[in-house]
Amino acid sequence: MSLVLGLDTGGTFTDAALLDTASGTVLATAKALTTRADLSIGVGGAIAACLENWGGPPQTISRISLSTTLATNAVVEGVGGRVGLILIGFDDKVMERAGLGAALGADPVLQIAGGHKADGRQQAPLDEAGLGSAVDEMAAQVASWAVAGHFATRNPAHEAKTREILQHRTGLPVTCSHELSDALGGPKRALTTVLNARLISLLDRLVGATEAEMIRLGLACPLMVVKGDGSLLQAGYARGRPVETVLSGPAASLSGAAFLAGQTDALVADIGGTTTDIARLRGGAVQTSKDGAMVGGWRTCVEAAHIRTSGLGGDSEVRVRGRDMVAGVNLGPRRAVPLSLLATEHPQIKQSLEAQLGQAIAQTTDGRFVIPLMSEAAGGVPDWLTRSEQKLAQFLIDKGVCALADAATTQVALGAVDRLVRRGLVMLSCFTPTDAVHVLGRFTRFDTDAARLGADLLARQKSGAGEPIAADGAGAARLVTEALTEASALALMDAGLADDVSYKSGQTSGLKTPRAEPGPGGGADHLISSSGVLRQALRGSNTGAAVQISLKLGIPLVGLGASAATHYPAIAEGLGAELVVPEHADVAGAVGAAAGAVRQKVLVLVTQPSDGVFRVHLPNGPKDVNTQNEAVTLARAAAEAGAKARATAAGAAGDVELHVAEAIDEVPVGPDKQLFLQAVITAEAKSPSVEKIAPSGVIAQKG
Repeated sequence: MSLVLGLDTGGTFTDAALLDTASGTVLATAKALTTRADLSIGVGGAIAACLENWGGPPQTISRISLSTTLATNAVVEGVGGRVGLILIGFDDKVMERAGLGAALGADPVLQIAGGHKADGRQQAPLDEAGLGSAVDEMAAQVASWAVAGHFATRNPAHEAKTREILQHRTGLPVTCSHELSDALGGPKRALTTVLNARLISLLDRLVGATEAEMIRLGLACPLMVVKGDGSLLQAGYARGRPVETVLSGPAASLSGAAFLAGQTDALVADIGGTTTDIARLRGGAVQTSKDGAMVGGWRTCVEAAHIRTSGLGGDSEVRVRGRDMVAGVNLGPRRAVPLSLLATEHPQIKQSLEAQLGQAIAQTTDGRFVIPLMSEAAGGVPDWLTRSEQKLAQFLIDKGVCALADAATTQVALGAVDRLVRRGLVMLSCFTPTDAVHVLGRFTRFDTDAARLGADLLARQKSGAGEPIAADGAGAARLVTEALTEASALALMDAGLADDVSYKSGQTSGLKTPRAEPGPGGGADHLISSSGVLRQALRGSNTGAAVQISLKLGIPLVGLGASAATHYPAIAEGLGAELVVPEHADVAGAVGAAAGAVRQKVLVLVTQPSDGVFRVHLPNGPKDVNTQNEAVTLARAAAEAGAKARATAAGAAGDVELHVAEAIDEVPVGPDKQLFLQAVITAEAKSPSVEKIAPSGVIAQKG
């Protein structure tokens, strides 16, 4: 018997599942609330509860595998530390490509001369003087660095030198683009590097918290982290490559769904607190996105499971459509702490809610609270904040949880709160779909009284017509649940249509869509949501129309997540879908994490810059040889050695399976002659994994 403990840290819950990998049996599970201010509390609570439910000795556990949605949530919500971006050898328009400028936002950027050409030759010397003159001033404004060089995947020398200078001068973490991706496309690599740099402190906190709890609970086994493609990384290795954990939680959930649901062809939807992640199972497996993971509208260079992620979850922030003449609400993409949950830890907020209800005129700040994630013990106020932000941050540290109206008395202060939320330094609490189902009696885990007070406050908010959006709190709660049902159904239809089109065309990356923005459909980014006819079909309100449309999913819908059994029956009914909610659906991510394996890939390119010269683009720089065979042999050896080395560094123990693929591009230039264009040698090293899982029961199924 080989025992693996899987952990899945989401925005709301941290889940644990103990798996016997020999038999594929889930031995025990547990859940605990994720504690953003101190992640060790939630992680330790989930581990301890799972061990108690199992009753066996902790020393017999051979590995802990950790998946997380925190990186995905941070990208979707635009949360993270300030990043200094160094661009080497790019033109002035680079910031307009791949969404790089939008992703960087107000964070500082420096463009310097240097970089390389497509064949790996230097296009200009690296401007070390320009870098040195700017770096000290920039360092005071940032928490980490992102470095991207022109054609750095063909020659990483300038990125490596820049990293050396930055580390020597500032001591801050540095991420280089060539370390994250072998792909061309400088702007997309730069975007991926920015996201990685922004996420470093977040993953470091999570891994550190988990390691501390392992020591406290007597677990002396290796700690692994799930990547976005479902494979595993040794925790220390993952600390420097957090962007590879984007879609980690969804990938683990889908891996769990593949063997928990007993379905080989299905649409899988995992609803969490912040996001809904949707993917198609074909033959019991999830496809990999060849064009890179799409998260929150950003197309990255991270190879990951082909998942569509939208900012739509049980804890999505509810906002009133104040300009619409018809009453309605928007959901997401930002997560908020449900009022019902906040009141379980801070019951005094109910007094604030009651006081707000007693006011004659409703305010837009009613039912909204600010939760500081900073503390004096954790370092106090970051020095890279603006003066107004520092003043507000110190107020919140001193005050603790407080009403938004108390923290922000002006529009300028409201803007400062919003910026602190985006930086991950504070969280908002307000009415959410989780509160709505408390009001309607569908879920009662937290404080229902707080949820009802929040619903009553929400009902008083005015539409564009100047009328309250609902007659009472129950009506406001129904507005929210109906919005979630509709937005989720549209997201599922989008995912199904995109998969149908991409699968038939041979493209596994799905349809490219713009960055998700809050809109009538919520945080989800829809292809079809602009069609009023389809919305009417979902609502069943097109009776009598000349053209009537009905919607139906042609494959089963597998619902995952703690609230799947609460929300998905209505969604499945609207889509005419067979719904399957498998046993352990609420901890599918933890089960999938436990069943993962290490998998590392290395790609080596061979080009021919001139007749008789074959250039092998090795990880440490290009090398020229005289013949094609010699070049391919060298590339193959380098790819194999690199894949094995990466797999070992990533945590693979013992022998690894090695698979090598050669793709040689040639064109005919005569009856008996071929012109060599390039060769791509790809080696993948993989550790053994759980190949077969025992069939699991189904706790909810509706056809």
